[in-house]
Amino acid sequence: MDRVIVIGIAGGTGSGKSTMIRKIKEEFCDEITILSHDFYYKEHSDIPFEERKKLNYDHPDSFDTDLMISHIKDLIQWKKIERPVYDFTIHNRINETVPVNPAKVIIVEGILIFENKELRDLFDIKVFIDTDADVRIIRRILRDVRERGRTLDSVVNQYLTTVKLMHEQFVEPSKKYADIIVPEGGYNMVALEMLNERIHALLK
Repeated sequence: MDRVIVIGIAGGTGSGKSTMIRKIKEEFCDEITILSHDFYYKEHSDIPFEERKKLNYDHPDSFDTDLMISHIKDLIQWKKIERPVYDFTIHNRINETVPVNPAKVIIVEGILIFENKELRDLFDIKVFIDTDADVRIIRRILRDVRERGRTLDSVVNQYLTTVKLMHEQFVEPSKKYADIIVPEGGYNMVALEMLNERIHALLK
């Protein structure tokens, strides 16, 4: 059985994680499976929509990290998984799953993936994307309004009341666990090339 390489890519909201992952995917194509921590937000069907909107989605307790850990362990053993699906427009999971096939390289991404030790210990390489706060908030606003059906007011209010505080309390301190700290994520071509070379070496 081939060894599976697990790479954790963390960083604040809007830091450029997705850009870096997309460019790594272009390099390795079908050899890579990607799992986002965002897929694993907890299910809250017992709470009305108006109340779900008020929950703190940037705290570690908002994620079913135990399920993600179990799924990664299955993928490492070359077992197929069924990952959950989360709908950001209703702040809840939907009643379906997506099949995910194992691959030689698993990339796990999320703002809080280095905060949990059991999850962190599964990673062969830990990358933290470090980007200025003003750039991150602009990217988050654009993403949440365009892709997640949010209003500008709701995004800004959430950022000021929970996102910024949680970043300072949980995300920024987790940077100390990274093997590599990359300014500007996928836009940093030198770091991207070095990471791709490292992945190639591990695959050999």
